[in-house]
Amino acid sequence: MKALILDLTHKVLLDCLSEAGIELCLHPEYEREDLLKEIHNYEALVVRSKLQIDKTIIDAGTRLRCIARTGAGMDTIDVQYAQSKSIQCLNSPEGNRTAVGEHALGMLLCLFNKIALGNKEVKEWQWNREKNRGLEVEGKTIGIIGYGNMGGSFAKHLCGFDCTVLAYDKYKKDYSDSYACEASLEEIFAKADILSLHVPLTEETRSMVNYEFLSRFAKHLYLINTSRGKVVATHDLVRAMKEGKVAGCCLDVLEQEKFSSELEDAKNEDLSYLFSVPNTVLTPHVAGWSVESYYKLAYFLGKKIVDCLCK
Repeated sequence: MKALILDLTHKVLLDCLSEAGIELCLHPEYEREDLLKEIHNYEALVVRSKLQIDKTIIDAGTRLRCIARTGAGMDTIDVQYAQSKSIQCLNSPEGNRTAVGEHALGMLLCLFNKIALGNKEVKEWQWNREKNRGLEVEGKTIGIIGYGNMGGSFAKHLCGFDCTVLAYDKYKKDYSDSYACEASLEEIFAKADILSLHVPLTEETRSMVNYEFLSRFAKHLYLINTSRGKVVATHDLVRAMKEGKVAGCCLDVLEQEKFSSELEDAKNEDLSYLFSVPNTVLTPHVAGWSVESYYKLAYFLGKKIVDCLCK
């Protein structure tokens, strides 16, 4: 059996597959045309985010038994079509859930306590105490949409803050636990001070958080997004912030992440606004990007590939 690996990954995945007798072919330089020519030779395809694995590629993979992604999101793979061809689609959300939970909490604390702003000002020889007076998480109600590995991890990391955590997941029921209470979307609209998004990018969730969605919250909202940038309509978020409906946001992901000279030349007003105001905390899609998660993502995925091919 042979596995084609298109992206760099931790050595633990390679060791796991090799020990199971799977022949490894590492080709991070492959482009779409290369993959289409060679995919028919492999039982397993291991990817991250480099290429879109669509119907054409899946059809060309006549020996494929699994498509595996070293990460959580599967939006670069046509999962439904692959499954219709009896190809298993594997990912490893167990690997970076701790990193995402910690990062979401860190961004919230950074925003509430104005840590980034205060740090910047002190380094510029400014000592502004009243301007940097913060907020406490205690007593707030936090709504989580999507209560899987990532949403559950964020809720777990909030358990020491004496706050109320409500979780909504359209595809689950009876999932209340010691960290969060199952809630309807209407309850979250009515009660949440803070909303954290932990949903995959699908046609259903694309631009889910738009102006109408944000207008339904009874309170001025703080938004956290560590899922996918295209879940949030940037223009609508900026409009809601300018109108005071959204009091601040923490964004690890953006609707448009491929920064380029063309984007800069276009003088994107919405991004310029998010970059300039003090009530935003922005990071470059690194919520699940810890030293530890790099190992764990590969470790868990390697075990799943072996189970698929060898058992």
